[in-house]
Amino acid sequence: MFKRDYLKKPDWLKVSIPSGDEYKSIYRILQKNNLSTVCQEARCPNISECWRQKSATVMILGKICTRSCRFCAVKTGDPNGLLDTNEPRHVAEVINALGLKYVVITSVDRDDLEDLGSHHYAETIRAITETNSDTKVEVLIPDFNGRKEFLEKIVSAKPFVVGHNVETVRRLTPYIRDRRCGYDQSLDVLRKSKELDGQILTKSGFMVGLGEERNEINETLQDLKDAGVDVVTIGQYLQPTIKHVPVQTYYAPDEFDQLEQAGKNIGIKHVISGPLVRSSYHAADIFE
Repeated sequence: MFKRDYLKKPDWLKVSIPSGDEYKSIYRILQKNNLSTVCQEARCPNISECWRQKSATVMILGKICTRSCRFCAVKTGDPNGLLDTNEPRHVAEVINALGLKYVVITSVDRDDLEDLGSHHYAETIRAITETNSDTKVEVLIPDFNGRKEFLEKIVSAKPFVVGHNVETVRRLTPYIRDRRCGYDQSLDVLRKSKELDGQILTKSGFMVGLGEERNEINETLQDLKDAGVDVVTIGQYLQPTIKHVPVQTYYAPDEFDQLEQAGKNIGIKHVISGPLVRSSYHAADIFE
């Protein structure tokens, strides 16, 4: 299915080693409050740039994901129902300490919990907005098995943006994502979120470089448009370890420009496309 040959990383994907006072400051605050970020756990290439700007994507519900996607560096396993009930308060305190006006909250999947972690998500959103009245909250959620009652909990907490990633094109979904995930299920999550509250902005993203065809990318963009998605991000897949799916193709910057234009041409309101673009990269800039 996938070619195993190693492809040399092009110059435009080379980033600096995390460093600097702001980086160290955020690291200490997160460590003090026992919080994780997807920046660390998923080995995001933008961690140095974002942390220097005092921007971070907080990952709740622990560090162990119950699903095992072939592109993701987050640790997988069974959390055995463990949940830090103080986490929503700690997250709100960290955001207050950092003075953030825009924050992205994401999480691992928690299929071991009865409500799949949806109540904890909602409590985190409320804790942030109650403690930081001027802070906009974007959430990047799991699929919650597509169950409407769990999505209602998230939407009722009034986040500014509800995000959920399709990750890849339809054909590659069974090979790239965990078997419990689904392309149509992800589209349904986005569609239902918009139906539950038409004022909430919805957002999704996917990676390229996994062997998809250009027509499949166009189909994915059209599917997201049809699901009512307001913001789409497109970024280069980077193999986090040798155990993960190898990169099949590196897209050049001008090709990402073409993909961005393709999304805009079909009517998607905001399309952010680039080699180092990730779901929450410069998230606040879109809405300024």
